[in-house]
Parts: sequence; structure tokens; C-alpha cells
Amino acid sequence: MSIGLLGKKIGMTSVYDANGRLHPVTVIAAGDNVVLRRLTNENDGYSAVQTGFGSQKESRLNKSQLGEFKKAGVEPKRFVREFRLTADLPEGEIDISVAQFQPGDFVDVIGRSKGKGFQGVMKKHNFHGQGAAHGSKTHRRNGAVGNRSTPGRIWKNMGMPGHLGDERVTVQNLQVMQVREADKVILISGAVPGCNGSYVVVRPAIKNPAAQTQLHKAHAKEDKTAHKKAEAAKKPEEKKADAGAEKKPEPAKEAK
Repeated sequence: MSIGLLGKKIGMTSVYDANGRLHPVTVIAAGDNVVLRRLTNENDGYSAVQTGFGSQKESRLNKSQLGEFKKAGVEPKRFVREFRLTADLPEGEIDISVAQFQPGDFVDVIGRSKGKGFQGVMKKHNFHGQGAAHGSKTHRRNGAVGNRSTPGRIWKNMGMPGHLGDERVTVQNLQVMQVREADKVILISGAVPGCNGSYVVVRPAIKNPAAQTQLHKAHAKEDKTAHKKAEAAKKPEEKKADAGAEKKPEPAKEAK
């Protein structure tokens, strides 16, 4: 069962698939994941597994955090997250190695996007901007945002200048191209959020159109097979009915 992995974004490169096509991939180092806690529905109200990744200095932790790591019997971890489960896992070891994913699997990658500081509306919201002639003095301004005395305020979600980036971003349905157990890395197609060296979460894809398509094809194949079996079962019955109709005796002729 794949629960997910914590890792670090190393960078991007490109690899060839079995058909000789070149794919850009992101390399994620996801080894050395450690199980810190098992959360059960009985004790905590929900089922989950808490894992940690990356070393952390003890001086940066408070007493309660340090106590949790010592209780788990592992060194302090810098990146700690929980993976929710639908039911409690049975007792035993949990697979948190890169081998829980295989080439062809679809995953979601969660990370923090690059921070870009304070930006204007043209860069932040893709506004068109105003007149670019020499007489205009508001080339990249957002323009008027008021709405008279009623309601006498700025509407919610109005595009305004502000901080851009440094947000939690989830990229869905990325395909795993390679899993290198010896190097403890995963090669995932496409780009993932964050800069090189940032921490990311890799989990099984929640919305997977490829898997849904395969499921619909499997269901269609099963329906076709069941229809063929039903048709095959009808033919012997029809033959028996036709044979019975042929063997019916002719009515006796009346004597003169």
C-alpha cells in the first residue's frame, strides 16, 4: 500500500522512455523517511501515519518536540507531515521507501512555490495594463477600484498589488518515470513547485484520469463478455424450442 513520501527537490533533467521519447523529469530524493507515530481512530479520532525527513538540530526544537522524537527513538527531523488513512493499518512495518511507487504510477506533488516578493497587478494577476502612449502616466497601474458610496468599499477578491508566491501548491497527476532504489530517488515527469533544495510531499494521485479510463475500459470489457455469455446461453434454448415445434404431430383427418 502506497501512503506517500517526503523528499527534497534536487533539480530537473530529461530521460528517454521505452519508446525512445524524451521526457523532462524532476529528481526527488525521497530516501531516509522515518515513521514517527501511528495515529489510530481509537486514540486520536482519525487514522494516519506521521513521518519525518531531513535532519534537524536539537537546539531549534522545544522540549515537547524533542520529547516526541526521543519517544519515537529517532533523531530529530526537520520536515514532518502526516498521511491520512481510511482505516488503521495492521501492526507491522510500513513501507516508506521509494519502492512503494513504480514507473507508470500517477502521483500528486505538494510543495511551496518560489517567493517573488511584492509585485504589481500585471505580473500577479496578468492584467492587460493601461495605455502605453506618452500622454499616459498609468502604464502598469490597476486603475480605479472604488464603487461610489454604495457599497462604499472595495469588493472582495479585487485584483490588487501584493505578495506573490511562497504558497502551498499541489500539482496533480504527474507520472513516475523511474524509481532508482540504489540512489533513493524518484524521477517524476514535469515540473514540481518550489526551488531546488526545497521539501516536497509525494502522495498517490487523488484524481487520476488515466486510472479512470482504464477502469471504464475494464468495465466495458466485462459487460461485453457478460453479453456474449448471455447470447450463447440463449442459442441452445432457441434450438430446443425450434426442434419441439417441428416434431408436433399433425391433426387427424375426419373420417367421411
